[in-house]
Amino acid sequence: MTKLQVRGFLYQLGCFAILFIAGRFVIANYTQLTGIWIPMTAFIVATLIAPKFQAVKTKDGEKLFMKWIFIKGIREIG
Repeated sequence: MTKLQVRGFLYQLGCFAILFIAGRFVIANYTQLTGIWIPMTAFIVATLIAPKFQAVKTKDGEKLFMKWIFIKGIREIG
């Protein structure tokens, strides 16, 4: 794995973890779900709304791109 691929993986993991923990807290406190349904719902929500990062080789070298449902199009990172 290249340096940008590792960075993209860590960004994606970090964003997912933040959204999962926040979602789990919100779901546990503000819904009537219990048991396995709390983390399962938080996992699905975090998977759907977390930004996706990918390292791509272009003619100018390797670049890191991000796609998110709240931003139109694909953005270049760094």
